[in-house]
Amino acid sequence: MKKIYYEKVGRKYVPVAEYDSTYLDSFPKGCHLVMVYPGGSSRRFNVDPDYASLIAAGRIAEDAISEAIRKASDLRPKSAPITPGQRAAWDKLVEELGEEARCLEWPSAREACEAAVKAMQAEAEKLITHESVRKAYEHFLLTVELCKEHNDEHNNI
Repeated sequence: MKKIYYEKVGRKYVPVAEYDSTYLDSFPKGCHLVMVYPGGSSRRFNVDPDYASLIAAGRIAEDAISEAIRKASDLRPKSAPITPGQRAAWDKLVEELGEEARCLEWPSAREACEAAVKAMQAEAEKLITHESVRKAYEHFLLTVELCKEHNDEHNNI
């Protein structure tokens, strides 16, 4: 919804502000962090993704990720057979080919990826519970920020 606000100047009304809910709720290209909490929300724009921990967690969690992708990409029934004839044919197919024949639909690559990311997050959360790992991670983040500031200063000279 777009709304224009006017102010009376002399005998005329002059536009002084504009509100656009579509524009207000939009995001520019990039990585952003949105937090919603009781009574409000906050947005941080152009947040650097934490690639180092993502890669490290991915390497450590390869088995869990592989298992999550395998489970998420298992064949599954698209929908239940509707008619009694379809049910009989379905049961005959399962009788001939085994229980695995019940599944006829694959999940999307996106679904499999989401399952893999969740597995990676779970593995990372397990690791970060160790105090030494958490402290090393915090030191890593500090070093990254210091290097980034140093590079920014160097590039501005």
